[in-house]
Amino acid sequence: MPILPQSPAKAIKQKIISLIHNSNQLNDILQIHAFLIKASLQSNNFIITKLLCKLSLKSSANLRYARNVFDEMPSPDTFLYNTIIRAYLNSQNHVECLSLFLRLRRQDHLFVDSFSLSLVVQACGRSGFVKCGQTVHTQILKLGFDSDLFVQTGLIEMYVKFGWVGFAKKVFGGMKDQDLVSFNVLLAEYVRIGEMGLARQLFDKMSQRDLVSWNTMIHGYASLGHVGTFASARSDTCGDKDLVSSSSMVACYSKSSMSHEALKLFNEMQLAKLLPDKITVVSVLSACGDLGALGMVNTIHKYINRNRIEIDIKLGTSLVDTYAKCGDIDNSSKVFSSMKTRDVFTWSAMIMGLANHGYGDVAIDHFNKMISEGIKPNGITLIGVLTACSHIGLVNNGWKYFNAMSDEYGLTPEIEHYGCMVDMLSRAGHIDAARSLINDMPFEPDAIIWRTLLGACKIYKNVEMAEEATSKILSLEGYKDGNYVLLSNVYSEAKKWDKVLNVRNKMKEIRIQKVPGSSSTEVSD
Repeated sequence: MPILPQSPAKAIKQKIISLIHNSNQLNDILQIHAFLIKASLQSNNFIITKLLCKLSLKSSANLRYARNVFDEMPSPDTFLYNTIIRAYLNSQNHVECLSLFLRLRRQDHLFVDSFSLSLVVQACGRSGFVKCGQTVHTQILKLGFDSDLFVQTGLIEMYVKFGWVGFAKKVFGGMKDQDLVSFNVLLAEYVRIGEMGLARQLFDKMSQRDLVSWNTMIHGYASLGHVGTFASARSDTCGDKDLVSSSSMVACYSKSSMSHEALKLFNEMQLAKLLPDKITVVSVLSACGDLGALGMVNTIHKYINRNRIEIDIKLGTSLVDTYAKCGDIDNSSKVFSSMKTRDVFTWSAMIMGLANHGYGDVAIDHFNKMISEGIKPNGITLIGVLTACSHIGLVNNGWKYFNAMSDEYGLTPEIEHYGCMVDMLSRAGHIDAARSLINDMPFEPDAIIWRTLLGACKIYKNVEMAEEATSKILSLEGYKDGNYVLLSNVYSEAKKWDKVLNVRNKMKEIRIQKVPGSSSTEVSD
């Protein structure tokens, strides 16, 4: 049977759909829309829906553009309504979300589907519109969508957000098919409102759990400082540890700065012959960096090589960063040099590591090479570069890079960048310039910046400015012994013994004691 040629109109439509599918930039979408207008296809609901779905509607400008397109449609269908309603839901404009739903309901020729209802139920819950939520639930019952899985899941979320846990449990209990998503939604809502007892009961009832389930519980207990309790209970009730739960707990321990626990669990996973994946390894490396556990980093690197885990950009960057944080800049540089592909985070980790280890010139060379390769720096990159300039005394270069942030790279300096500049000027003895920069900051300086200036005042014996800096620090951190000790040292250097005595009396008066110094050392078992 011969293949009939497509009509020109159908061929154009298929071509447009293909262009939309392959478009990734806003400019592409705008050009396609212009072509639709030229081809008199701007009123085609199917194509416009595809176009708006492809357009990232997280940006307010993009959402305004999408709404203009929608409002120009002569007869938008339900699918197009759902697309724009979801966009407003995601942008947290719940009033407009509800307004569009009511507009849809008024269209006699259009039907409301389960997706429309699940969206508006979520909007009611997140906005706290209780009466509206009850009205929508009534409509759900009348329209026969009360047994729809998506709608039921939305109702569960809505009622918990209203604080009506009993209603949420009733909807959940009435579900014929309680899938993993519905379990996770109710679990997340219990955790969000602090009902960890109910969350634990639900969690224990789940016949199947995924990474979301474990993360939800772990983060809930972590917020209460009870991750260890949950870990013990998990071991008691679950018996054999599974890869998903163990990996999730390693990640949570790492993010919660419970680095010792993360490393311990990683070791337990290996003893249980559970092979941690790449994501888990990255979490463990982060914990090693926090602890400065170089020996463990070497062990993990061997584990990566032994199990032939691909060192991609994320894992490679983690190795570069962790080796540097643990004091091994040589291995950090070796991993960096061996990576075939590097992104701005990789370069930033290497530049920061070199700067912190005193290799300021090498750090700046790396920065220049990164720029020559067409990689745009981010804020962390510039912290590394400014730190490098500070450590090797390149004041003029530091100013050049600081000004280039906004002039060349489109970056707005944050407090950390100002802190680097204050440190650089203070180290070089430009205390007045450092003080002027603090005055010119677009936000209130923190205690770290004032302490940096205070340290310079001690070195250069500027008592008057030291007193000002201390006054600012004490208003932010009145009970840290180091602040008083530093000011006392400034007075000692200036031989102002009466003021030294005043500082010490002040410490006694408010019962501040100097904390003895301490350090930690990694030892093998």
